[in-house]
Amino acid sequence: MKNIVSADWLYSKLDDEDVTPVDCRFYLQEKERGMEEYQDAHIPGASYADLEKNLSGQVQEHGGRHPLPALEDFLQFLGAIEIDQLKTVVAYDAQNTAMAARLWWMLKYLGHKRVYVLDGGIQEWEKQGYPLTEKLPEIKKTTYRPDVQEDMAADLAEVRVALQLEEARLIDARDVDRYTGKTEPIDAKAGHIPSATNKFFADNFEQGKWKSQEQLRDRFHNQLNKPVINYCGSGVTACVNVLALDEIGKKSKLYVGSWSDWSSYKDNPVETDEDSI
Repeated sequence: MKNIVSADWLYSKLDDEDVTPVDCRFYLQEKERGMEEYQDAHIPGASYADLEKNLSGQVQEHGGRHPLPALEDFLQFLGAIEIDQLKTVVAYDAQNTAMAARLWWMLKYLGHKRVYVLDGGIQEWEKQGYPLTEKLPEIKKTTYRPDVQEDMAADLAEVRVALQLEEARLIDARDVDRYTGKTEPIDAKAGHIPSATNKFFADNFEQGKWKSQEQLRDRFHNQLNKPVINYCGSGVTACVNVLALDEIGKKSKLYVGSWSDWSSYKDNPVETDEDSI
């Protein structure tokens, strides 16, 4: 697979200084828990990336709950954990790759060539009996030189144009109850962007591990004949669908602000039906 590595592969690379694991565990309802779990036990050599402190920027009236950080801030963070553009990065979490895929996407956005997610996350690592440690890695600060791929991201204006001209397919990565508007525990409105298809991000997995490329191709086959824009609640779990599509050779965009941005505008249309499931 292009973007996914096994626990066996990562274990074989623990002594390779060019391979850097990054622990991305984060829990929206317990925001310090991920760091606490990292401090208790993590894959040897791993640094920690906090979704809201390192992988997101300042929340404002519009732009979503997890906007991208300022480029310079993100580059400084990468340099502080000894990641430059030449490193091989393996991101992992305990949330069906949701947080790890956000880091994967952000590094791809910078033009990073060798970034992967760990199949099965830290659960698979533990299942295989591989070592964990509480020892923090020894870091030598470095400088990251980006080659930003601006065409990987879509903003509000692009989504509006795509709807008007019907020139792109929208994929909503949230669970079906939030997609249909049956419930909305976080954002300003319930429902989904008109014409969007629901592809719950967690359905890319079977028993905690990634489905095969053939299974992913079957899952997304109706979305492959047009440009695709992915969104979710705040631009995190949609990264899993971006990765899944990339696995089957389909380049697609992330609407970073996602539903939390779209629903913050009173005039943006909303659907609450189940026609697109």
